[in-house]
Amino acid sequence: MKFESYHFSEGLNKGIRSLDWKRPTDIQFKSITSILEGEDVLAVAQTGTGKTAAYAIPTIEILEQINESQRRKDGLKCIILAPTHELVLQIVDVIESLCRYTSVSVIGLLGGEKYDKQVEALNNRVDIAVATPGRLFDLIHQGHVKTHRIRSLILDEADQMLDLGFINDIRQLVRLLPSRKQTLFFSATINDYIKKVAYSLVKQSAIRIQISPKNPIAGNIEHTVAFMEMDDKRFFLERLIREHEDKKIMVFVRTLVRAERVYKAMERVGLATLLIHREMEQEERVQNLNLFKDGIIKVLISTDVGARGLDIKDIIYVVNYDIPEQVETYVHRIGRTGRIRKKGYAVSFASPHEKTLLREIEAYIGEHIERLSIDQDDYEETILFSEEQGEDWQKLMNLAKDLEAKNKRKKNKKQK
Repeated sequence: MKFESYHFSEGLNKGIRSLDWKRPTDIQFKSITSILEGEDVLAVAQTGTGKTAAYAIPTIEILEQINESQRRKDGLKCIILAPTHELVLQIVDVIESLCRYTSVSVIGLLGGEKYDKQVEALNNRVDIAVATPGRLFDLIHQGHVKTHRIRSLILDEADQMLDLGFINDIRQLVRLLPSRKQTLFFSATINDYIKKVAYSLVKQSAIRIQISPKNPIAGNIEHTVAFMEMDDKRFFLERLIREHEDKKIMVFVRTLVRAERVYKAMERVGLATLLIHREMEQEERVQNLNLFKDGIIKVLISTDVGARGLDIKDIIYVVNYDIPEQVETYVHRIGRTGRIRKKGYAVSFASPHEKTLLREIEAYIGEHIERLSIDQDDYEETILFSEEQGEDWQKLMNLAKDLEAKNKRKKNKKQK
């Protein structure tokens, strides 16, 4: 089936064609008709399968029909909630691309930006607001967001939205919205508790959609794990970057302190990388993401602020520099590669004390993660040829002598 078979408005069709989208993905195919028919939808699908477009396309079509039937815009009609600034901006970008030839308008509401611009847009009767919860609730309490005409509430990365302490705020928001609204939940992962909470917020007749629920990782992602000492991880990251200098690589680190350390370690060896974490200024985060998206700098080091929802083209490698403590996070991290059926690779660097976390992840995804074997010579060579080691000549010479001695012993054994 092709998008043109849906008989969307000409403006929306033109937006879809401008993105060179021909056919809907599985999650889009299974969601679009139900949403157009006004059904509540709870959808779970693997990362990189096009969930944003799955709800954005039919929502824009519905709002376009409403706008065409009215003499003037009647204000905000749809609220989309997302957990991070980066995801809000990405959703806005997708919707702007899709609705550029329609009468539908969209705004991102997030902290770190001035209220005045956002309030002005809301006063101009924008149709869709994509927001982080904090900024949205602030604007509601100040009277700038009117909720009485909202027709659609959408939660992107719904499991995180319902599990980050926002549930009471979301319940309060639901009470402020008209009872005859449409509620859509989209996520890549969901557990039984979150599923129960989600069901309590939608109609009993809600459509439940699951794409490959038994395997949350897309089949086009090849993911492996390599074991090494914690202090040696920087050497292996350096080697991977140097061996794939023409590829986009996203590196996930557990904390912002460790992210800063890894960033500085790569800087010391002359490798250009970018950094994002929650404590950075919004403007700097956006700037770094744009540099990475455009391929100007090909390595992005991130905390889990970048693990969910980001759709950046041509990320070939994802590196779990630290094994995540939450099993769901593993799925979201490696889902930054292998987007929309493209081949992707993910490798996890596991220290001895992270083996328990690794076992928990394997139990969650229901499969054994392939082990990368690193023989002792390769391990030592990786450390030996690091540019960081080049600053310490004595240590370099000692390592070279040790390596030469081991090679001689190996040759002697073979000769015997």
